[in-house]
Amino acid sequence: MSNEEKIVAAAIKHLNEEPTASMARLAEAIGTSRATLHRHFASREALIHTLGVCSLDRWEASQNEAGMAEAAASGDPERIAATLRAMMRLFTADADEYGFALTDHFLAAMPDLVARAEELEEREVAFYEAAQRAGVLRADLPVRWISNAVLGILIAARDSLRRGDIARRDVPDLVLTTLLHGTDGDSQGERP
Repeated sequence: MSNEEKIVAAAIKHLNEEPTASMARLAEAIGTSRATLHRHFASREALIHTLGVCSLDRWEASQNEAGMAEAAASGDPERIAATLRAMMRLFTADADEYGFALTDHFLAAMPDLVARAEELEEREVAFYEAAQRAGVLRADLPVRWISNAVLGILIAARDSLRRGDIARRDVPDLVLTTLLHGTDGDSQGERP
């Protein structure tokens, strides 16, 4: 692993704990000098951009690993349901590792990252539409609501982990059951 890769990995870890950390604070937390950090990244914005690219790469890799596009194209309810479960497990791990990127306002101001995030979201929306057609997800909900709900649940998982409200091993099941069954009182998740 190169020195820059080590810095990126350490910065991601620290920003998950302290999202507003300055470059000086990041250098201290990473265990390097500010000069070394600035040699690799001229500004905090440049570092955040690199971290944003890493998080988007991971999101795309998770979509691909889950087989999202292939499952959507198949139209097979069982395959789509299995893919949805795989996606939520992968996305949960991504939210744990790249949690800061879910809500970092600097990322939303970088046009190239916004454009790429929109492309990835469109891929996901197409999958959720296929899941609705297959009866895996409710067809009476706007598909973008489902997409936004997934993001909201992942943010809740990230925040709950940060506070120690939930056990890390429980997160994938909590994310999936909350998405599919909400928080109603019926333990089987059936709506009245």
